[in-house]
Amino acid sequence: MAVEIGSKVQGKVTGITNFGAFVELPGGVTGLVHISEVADSYVKDVNDHLKVGDQVEVKVLSEKDGKIALSIKKAIDRPEGQSPSYSQRPSRPGGRDNRSKDFRSKGSFKPKESFEDKMAKFLKSSEENLSSLKRNTETKRGGRGGRRG
Repeated sequence: MAVEIGSKVQGKVTGITNFGAFVELPGGVTGLVHISEVADSYVKDVNDHLKVGDQVEVKVLSEKDGKIALSIKKAIDRPEGQSPSYSQRPSRPGGRDNRSKDFRSKGSFKPKESFEDKMAKFLKSSEENLSSLKRNTETKRGGRGGRRG
């Protein structure tokens, strides 16, 4: 039996890995349910949701080079307009969920000074720092007439 993309079929979990679960479909073919397709909520460990031998309904997402991609969460029928149980990513601790400060999106951004001006300023300050460093190290070496032994 050929597996049709988009169809929902019953399968049996034959193996579990850290990246998903292998499901045997009718006809003896095996497909993979990726960890991101196991449940609507965040899945840290597939073993929390599935066990080897479980009967599950899966939706066939794609088939390429004999590899079949399956989804458990897309096999669940939802009424129109009902979103999955997670609508957004969970908020991060620290409250840095404000994404309105995207500086890359402003096309008319003009820097205050050009790159050449910044380089000239950097070179000048770096030369000043080097000369003061040389002056300080020369005085500490003893110069002429330093005491010896």
